[in-house]
This record gives sequence, structure tokens and C-alpha cells, in this order.
Amino acid sequence: MRIERDSLGEVQVPDEAYYGPQTARAIQNFPISGQQMPAPFIRAHVMLKKAAAIVNMELGLLDKPRGDAIAQACDEIIAGADWSRDQFPVDIYQTGSGTSTNMNVNEVLASRANELLGHPRQPIINTNDPKNAQAPDGNPAALPEAPDGNPVVPRQSNTPPTTNPSVHPNDHVNMGQSSNDTIPTSMQVMAAMMMQNQLTPALDQLIDSISRKSKELWPVIKTGRTHLQDATPIRLGQEFLGYAQQLGDISMGWVMVTRFPLLRLPIGGTAVGTGINAHPKFAGRLCKLLAEWSGCKFKETDNHFSAQGTLDTVTTAHSCFKSLAISLTKIANDIRWMASGPRAGLGEIELPAVQPGSSIMPGKVNPVICESVLMVCQRVIGNDAALTAAACANNFELAMSMPLAAHLLHESITLLANACRNLATQCIDGIKATPRGPELVEQGLMLATALAPVIGYEKAADIAKEAAKTGRTIREVARGKTSLSDAELAKLLDPETMV
Repeated sequence: MRIERDSLGEVQVPDEAYYGPQTARAIQNFPISGQQMPAPFIRAHVMLKKAAAIVNMELGLLDKPRGDAIAQACDEIIAGADWSRDQFPVDIYQTGSGTSTNMNVNEVLASRANELLGHPRQPIINTNDPKNAQAPDGNPAALPEAPDGNPVVPRQSNTPPTTNPSVHPNDHVNMGQSSNDTIPTSMQVMAAMMMQNQLTPALDQLIDSISRKSKELWPVIKTGRTHLQDATPIRLGQEFLGYAQQLGDISMGWVMVTRFPLLRLPIGGTAVGTGINAHPKFAGRLCKLLAEWSGCKFKETDNHFSAQGTLDTVTTAHSCFKSLAISLTKIANDIRWMASGPRAGLGEIELPAVQPGSSIMPGKVNPVICESVLMVCQRVIGNDAALTAAACANNFELAMSMPLAAHLLHESITLLANACRNLATQCIDGIKATPRGPELVEQGLMLATALAPVIGYEKAADIAKEAAKTGRTIREVARGKTSLSDAELAKLLDPETMV
């Protein structure tokens, strides 16, 4: 361990860590879930820090050596450098503004930038002799103890002296920023990029898969159902066409609509939305860089007070994810019902056998992909409730539960994107129709519906009741109870004309 100091005093930090005292305090303060902020969020936050360093250099607020070092440190983290992979340990359940995560990133970037500038990574105590350690009052200081009970010995760097300036996490990495505008900005950048690069392509893939299956199954005519009861015939391909339209018009459309507000970023508002300590041109230039790097059309928000004081933007986006989850629930449930059986259920379609279905019943195959999708949907719907509760905690100029909101957004987008791809490749693409659907059409009682315009509703209902009671078909009963010829019955009861 090593000793570092912040505004609250001294704190022990693991010797190999790039982070500093504020991160160490956060680790001590929030031993809650063991879940760290999502990696895509950290990357988005580091992208923001790189853009901030570049813009502050352009505005003459940050010297080039410091700015270039910060930008290089950002590039290394974005590229997944080995040294950076365990440097962001702060728990999701932390301060509601995400200040601990913002300072974690600031400290790591400052430490790495200092290394790049030829400085020691961490602050130095200029003695190797524990006896020479001085307290602030000039008296010998008692050495703090590490967790194993041994004294923590201050260390002196072997790094040669340098004339380069050193980098400070607040003064330089966080220049022109506050946790209160950077955390919501990074959350929106993360969500917009994930929707663009993961969710939308996955939805496209699923829609294409269902559309192809609709065409493949178009010739198959089966019994339609309403209220879980037999209804008039329908093409199996028509059912799948409905699923494709549901995802295309509703879910896909809302993804595009709700993504647009995410592109209006809170950066530039700093602490409460007034922009104190930020250059007037800082936010606009930073958003332009983020747009260039991400392919998303980011711009500065028109109203920083709304953008920083609420979670309205992300709750609106997540409501779209809930709608998608509802759509996928209907589709997955329909598919597993149609595949039920195969002998004691509907058995109208056959699903790909991706794994044995039972540890005790040989030969059983379950609709496991559909069940996986359903659990994803249940989680996303639960996340929406959690995010709604988080959004209700906002007070005055701060959206108070931003780390949780970022976690929920990341999880829901990730789950939905993966579930859509998996449903397409592991289930939809391999679905096959069985003879069961067409075979049951001739036995369907609702074929009497086609007779009603000719013989009247009441007489058609009597035919349906007698067919149900005797086990005969509508065609057989109608032959004896109407004057319709076989040719006329064949035309009226032709499933092709009903679909």
C-alpha cells in the first residue's frame, strides 16, 4: 500500500493502482454489490475526457504537454490496454451523481498521463526512512498500518527528474466539467451508441429472419385463434408477417424516435446547469468531436437545467425497451404455444432441437430459446420499473440516481440485442411447419363462419353446435342441413378463400 492525500486527509491506496485517494475512499464507502460501472460507460466517459482535453487545448486553457498526455491515456483505455482493465472498481451503488466514478476516471487518467510525461505515477514522499516521515505539525508522524497490520512505508520514486508539467485529476482532466454534467452525458453517449451499434442491427436481423420465415410458411394454412379458442383459418406466414410488422413499425420505430433526445447532451452545464468554470465554446466543440468519433449526431442540449435535473431523456428511451420486451414476449409465447406437444399440444411447428429438454425424460425437447427471451423481457420490464423509481428521486438541479440509471440502460440494451440475435439464429431460422395445422383446419368448427353470409348466422351456429356434439365436420353436417351442393360447399369452405 501507499499513502496519498486528498481534502479529507491521508488514505491508503494499493501500490499498483493508477487510481488515487478518492477512488480508494469510494471502495471503502460502497461495498454494496460488487458490480462496477459498465465497460461501455467507462469508455464513453473516457471519450468525453479525451474530447475535453483536446477542446481545452484548442481554447488555450490547457497546455499541449498535459493535453496530449491525457488524450494518449484516453486512447490506451479505449483500446483496452492491459494496465487499465482493473482500474475502475467503484460500485454502481455509490453517490447518486456518480462523482466517485468521475473522480475514479480522472485519477486514472492523471496517473497515466503523469507516467507518459516522465513523472512518477503517484505523489511522492521524499524519504525512504520511516523515521523522517513528518506530520503536518512538523513532529514525526506515526506510520499508518496496512490491512495486514504492518506499517505502510512511504516510497521514493526512482523516476528521473523531468521538466514536464504534472497532471492533476481535478485541475486538468476535469477542466470545465462537473460530475453533474459529465456523468449524464456519458450515460447518453453510451446508450445512443449501443442503440446504434448493437440494438438496431440485432432488431434488423430478427425482423429479416421473421420476414423470410413468413414467406417460407406462406402456403401453410392453419387454424387461427382468439381467446385461445379456435377461430377462422389463417396462413402460418400471416402470423409471422404480423410479428415482423410488430417489430418493424412499433419497436423499431420507437427505437429511432426515443434515441433522438439522447443526442442532446448535458455537457457544459457543470454543477447546476449555469456553466460555471466552463468556456462558452467548450460544450459545442466537445459535442462535435464526440459526434465525429461515434457517428452519432451529438449536440449540446438547449436546456441544461432540464438535462441535468431529470432522467426524462433516459426514462423515455427505456420505455421503448420495455415496449420491445412486450413485443418479444408475445412473439416468443406464440411460438412456444404453436410448438407445444408435440402430440398432446398444438404441434403446428417444430423448433430446432438445440439441447436435450429434460434430465429425466428421454427425447424431450423444450422451447429453451423462447424461454430465454422471455426471461430477458421480464428483466427489462423490471429494469423499467427500477428506472422509473430512480427518476422519481430527482431533486432541484440534480438527477440523483445516475449510476443506477446507466447500469439499467446498459443491461437492458445488451440483453435485448443479444436476445434478438439469438432468437433469430437459434430459433426462427430453423422453424419448420408440421402437417398438424392444415389437418385440423377441416375439423375446425369455425368454418361455419363462411356459411353465415349464405344461410344466416343462426343456422350456421346450429351446424357448428351439431358438428361439435357429433364429432362430424362442418362440411358433413351442412350437407344434411342445407340445400347447398357439394360444389357450393367446396367453394364456401375452401380455406384458401378464407385467408
